[in-house]
Amino acid sequence: MKRKSVVALLLSCTMVAGMMTGCGNKETTKENAEVTTEVTKEPESEVTEEKEEVDDEAKAKEVADLIDAIYVQQRTEQTDAQCEAAKAAWDALTDAQKELVEGENADPDYFGRDTGDASKDDPLNADGIGEKEILVVSFGTSFNDSRVSDISQVEKNIQSENPDWSVRRAFTAQIIINHIQARDNEKIDNMEQALERAVSNGVKYLVVQPTHLMHGAEYDELSEALEKYKDKFEKVTVAEPLLGEVGEDAAVINEDKKAVAEAVVSAAISASEYESLEEAENAGEAIVLMGHGTSHTAKVSYSQMQTQMEQLGYKNVFIGTVEGEPEGTSCEEVIATVKEAGYKKVILRPLMVVAGDHANNDMAGDEEDSWKSMFEADGAFEAVSTQIEGLGRIEAIQKLYVEHTAAAVKDLGEISAQEETKTEASATLEDGVYTAEFHTDSSMFRVNEAKNGKGELTVKDGKMTMHISLVSKKILNLYVGMAEDAQKEGATLLQPTVDTVTYEDGTTEEVYGFDVPVEEIGKDFQLALVGEKGTWYDHVVSVSNPEKAQ
Repeated sequence: MKRKSVVALLLSCTMVAGMMTGCGNKETTKENAEVTTEVTKEPESEVTEEKEEVDDEAKAKEVADLIDAIYVQQRTEQTDAQCEAAKAAWDALTDAQKELVEGENADPDYFGRDTGDASKDDPLNADGIGEKEILVVSFGTSFNDSRVSDISQVEKNIQSENPDWSVRRAFTAQIIINHIQARDNEKIDNMEQALERAVSNGVKYLVVQPTHLMHGAEYDELSEALEKYKDKFEKVTVAEPLLGEVGEDAAVINEDKKAVAEAVVSAAISASEYESLEEAENAGEAIVLMGHGTSHTAKVSYSQMQTQMEQLGYKNVFIGTVEGEPEGTSCEEVIATVKEAGYKKVILRPLMVVAGDHANNDMAGDEEDSWKSMFEADGAFEAVSTQIEGLGRIEAIQKLYVEHTAAAVKDLGEISAQEETKTEASATLEDGVYTAEFHTDSSMFRVNEAKNGKGELTVKDGKMTMHISLVSKKILNLYVGMAEDAQKEGATLLQPTVDTVTYEDGTTEEVYGFDVPVEEIGKDFQLALVGEKGTWYDHVVSVSNPEKAQ
């Protein structure tokens, strides 16, 4: 009863208050009512909108944090789950929320950009390898179309030319591996995973073919990873990267660099409106090839490529780099050089194995700091066009990789019982003089062409010494062992002899030769060298097939 009385009393008070209000000025009451309505409703709407904005930003930040967590170069036990979680969180966002994704490395393009159909790619991570494997190692790219055109085509050509070998893939960039796995659910082995796969499959003979441009940082990382596994295979060898041996200065070029220069320029002309490079030059068109650039000592390779272009007579071809290393290869420097040379039109094209992020964004992107935008902003050029095509899709480049692989397979030696018999027999070579083959891991460190890849092996009191005549006097000393040890106090360096070689045309030349101690026929050993610049380089060599001299 008491509760009903209280309620009745409250209702009565409310009615009285309403009647009192009704007795006042009607206009004033209306205004007050409007004011009251305005004051009470607007804050509620603003709070709701603010809350929605906060929720959107929070959800976008969650995805950004998950992307940043897998944007790392180290694979862990949590990587698979992190990749799955990042994609699930992204899929749960609205289109508006996806546009808000922003982190240290995260942005809407990480999951949202269409780079082609990943299902067309083969990660080549199947088991059942057999005893002989060619592991094709690339930096990698998350651009699906480029991966198919620029990397997969190289792998397929190598497999086609080596039907008795199993070709497998590894990427060295874990950041890219994670990106592809999270976005497309395609799993690609990193170097360690690929080597573990090889070991578990019983691979005995391993050839590693890098698709890297040069002997740079990525090549070094590959070599370091491989070093830990060398003892788990009977034989391992690493083929040359695309540009071959680095060389000591900007003037040093080789057949590999020549082949690459000819191939990329030919491809650039084919993709242009011109019939020839000369026609493009006459039309005032320059071709600018954009490489990545590096602070590694291998950066001289870019300068050597510029030298190669000049020696081929390619006056309107210029080399630049994203990183601006070596000096003079930054976009600003290249623009100044092209303007000074008098060219009014420019074709931009990547000097990279794949046309990935750098080609699409740093070179051809619409941002103001892309090369295309910077060339246009300069105002000195009538036209700036781009060709987003990696080196890997060029047939001549694919052929070059195949040749490098073939050379590595050859250096690996004959994989048969016959080879084992020869190795065992080499330990009992009689004293005397033999002709033997000298194998090296570098086209820049080889015996003189007049010697047909051979040297003179002398056996005395059971000890073997191989005399090799080199191609010039540029290599000053050799050291049996690692370059690091060669520079230590007390290291015994091999001193050169002055050899006279006679070429097929009858001309002669004085070159340096060396007497190299050989422990075992057919077995790889370390032989470091130093040139005129004073820099030591590590190399792996071997001596095989000794034949008694007549």
